[in-house]
This record gives sequence, structure tokens and C-alpha cells, in this order.
Amino acid sequence: MAISLTKGQTINLDKETNDLSTITVGLGWKVKKKGFFSKLTSNNDFDLDAIAFLLDDSGKLRNIGNEKLVGGDVIFFNNLRHPSGHVYHSGDNLTGGAGVEDDEQIVVKLASLSPQYARILFLVSIYQGMSKGQHFGDIERAFMRAVAAHGKEIARYNLADDSAMNNVRTLVFGEVYRKDGGWKFRALGEGYSSDVFIEVLKKHL
Repeated sequence: MAISLTKGQTINLDKETNDLSTITVGLGWKVKKKGFFSKLTSNNDFDLDAIAFLLDDSGKLRNIGNEKLVGGDVIFFNNLRHPSGHVYHSGDNLTGGAGVEDDEQIVVKLASLSPQYARILFLVSIYQGMSKGQHFGDIERAFMRAVAAHGKEIARYNLADDSAMNNVRTLVFGEVYRKDGGWKFRALGEGYSSDVFIEVLKKHL
């Protein structure tokens, strides 16, 4: 049974009972319904993007890639596969879903990931959220979950309807990080008003 996390909570990813050769971090969301005519308004189409930063033990990004962040340690819709081949993105989902299944996934081959990577930070941002007047306060349900190699869900962090998410457009959901020869999973829930994840990235350069 998966462990339901609260903000700031940390758990061990138990490699004795879970196959952690690969871990999938899934993100899902459901937008609040705003009446019958909401379908006629394109502004109600939320495009949330899953992003991962591969960081060293100092919390810094070693390789930013080119000027468009391609070929570096940031995994997102324009850079779906890490140069090592050990981290990859499922692809951009432009509309989200029912908030039950994963809308976007980032897969990490933990067993073969280079030791230079000590933390992987997972974010979600609302594409063009500023110009469309969108924020996480309009999200009815969002979650991040960790799934072991054979499909077993081992941890989940749910973001329910929360007024504190008003005017938040980029959310640092959580992270996996190395500890005592293994890996831990931590729910963070840090929000930013900007819809540009580069503002968060600057803290890790």
C-alpha cells in the first residue's frame, strides 16, 4: 500500500521490498468545472508541464545544456531524454485529465544513475499561466506519486483544493535524493507565482 505524504514529509524508498532499478514519478491534475460555457473558453484549457532538475550533492545543476536547455540536466517538454539515457519524460500532455491517472511521467533509472546526481527535483508549471489568468487555485486535484519498477505505487503526495495555491503557477512538488546508500522521497509543496520554471532553476545554478 502506498504511503500518503503531507508537505515536508520524507520516507525511505525501501529497496528491500521495492524494485527501485527504475522509478516513475507521475503527475496528474483535474481542473475545476466552471459551468457549461467553460468549454467554449480556451483559457480553461490548462497545460501543466512536468519538469525535473538533476542536481549534485550541493543542490546545483552541473550541465544546463544549450541556450534552450537542450542536452543538459533539465528534463522537460523540449528535452525529453537526459544525455545519459537514464532519465526520460513521457511527453507533453496539453490538457490534463481526470486527476486519477498520470497525465505526465518522468522515469528515472535509479540503479544506473551516475553518483554525481544526488537529488532530482520534480516541478510542475502552468504553461502561459500568467497570460491566461490561471493558477493552482483553479486546480481541483493534483498529485505526485512514485511508482516502483513493476508498477507498485509506493508514495503519493496529494494537493487538494487549497486557497494557499491561489496565484501559484509553478510548484516544486517534491524530490528523490540519495541517503545512506539508498534513496528517499520528500514532498515539498513550494509554490511560486511565476509560470516560468527558469525562476526556480536560477536557485540551483
